Amino acid sequence: MSSHRSRKRIREAKRKARPELSCQDLWIQHRLAQNFDLSWEHVNDTVERIHESDYTEDEFIEKFERPYKVVAITGCQDTWQARYKWTLERLGKKYRNQKFKCGEDDEGYSVKLKMKYYLDYLKHTEDDSPLYVFDSGYGDHQRRKKLLEDYDLPKYFRDDLFKYCGENKRPPYRWIVVGPPRSGTGIHIDPLGTSAWNALISGHKRWCFFPTDTPKDLIKLTSAEGGKQRDEAIMWYKIIYPRTQQPDWPARYKPIECIQGPGETVFVPGGIWHVVLNLDTTIAVTQNFASKTNFPTVWHKTVRGRPKLSRKWLRQLKKHEPELAKMAEMVDTASKSGQASDSSSDSSSSSSSSSSDSESDSGQESEGGQDRKKQKRA
Repeated sequence: MSSHRSRKRIREAKRKARPELSCQDLWIQHRLAQNFDLSWEHVNDTVERIHESDYTEDEFIEKFERPYKVVAITGCQDTWQARYKWTLERLGKKYRNQKFKCGEDDEGYSVKLKMKYYLDYLKHTEDDSPLYVFDSGYGDHQRRKKLLEDYDLPKYFRDDLFKYCGENKRPPYRWIVVGPPRSGTGIHIDPLGTSAWNALISGHKRWCFFPTDTPKDLIKLTSAEGGKQRDEAIMWYKIIYPRTQQPDWPARYKPIECIQGPGETVFVPGGIWHVVLNLDTTIAVTQNFASKTNFPTVWHKTVRGRPKLSRKWLRQLKKHEPELAKMAEMVDTASKSGQASDSSSDSSSSSSSSSSDSESDSGQESEGGQDRKKQKRA
């Protein structure tokens, strides 16, 4: 049974994170906890599976990263302590009074809940699209940074060119993710042309991927269709997904589907539209990255979307990666990158970057737009 204080903190967080849902009835308006099918046996999962030992780093680049091909990898987590440390019980005990981000308010500031209150919410919620812990600040926090000791970067994703910008200047890039069934992140493209990996410790996630040139109006909900829940993953699956299975859906834009299980790490190439729904309680870690392979596109989008950051980045590349700096100076940033952008994630006119020289957080997690606006520093 929830305590009075717990219920109060949860109500406050919900009010701040989703003020458009002004009463509890709106949070459960569609009764999705009762009538949405979260089973996955019928899903046509066509994503290729590989083991980390199957390919060298160079082979992975040629087979998956360079051709922008989604793949699910096993073996990455075999030595991770997170496999047994990251349970609801142990996280709830060790980080009981630590605050984790579970949303943003209308001003773009982080909405946070202590882990003990969030887990109380997670275990009892019947909300259509529940609050979802998506915290990027844990690595900089005195207590929560111990989470970094529980996992290692998968061998294919250790290229990290944004590190040259410095931890305080680079866009947010890593997140611990905890959510109940029906939570998720709506259809989007990751920011600044970055690619991502998502390592699932427990639970199951349902993914849909679309080519970068898929028309937005084909795959995004309108306000008339989704109402106040138009940006939520579960509403996307309720309204848009059935259309993708109809005979008249364009074959060119047919989605690739994936059911990600525990121990699998999904590689999400830059520029790919994707939407993610949690089918049960999930715990994961995810990270966006700029590598030597995707650098030309990332550089192009950074110059266009974060010009001040790009200038600082170039100065550091000249010191540490002179060949990449030369490549950067040869990129024609006046022309199109050839890769679509989700305008809310890296456009200089978006909420994530209110002016072209904004130094606010413009990153968003590999699953969605939860960090589209500036964060209030802890």
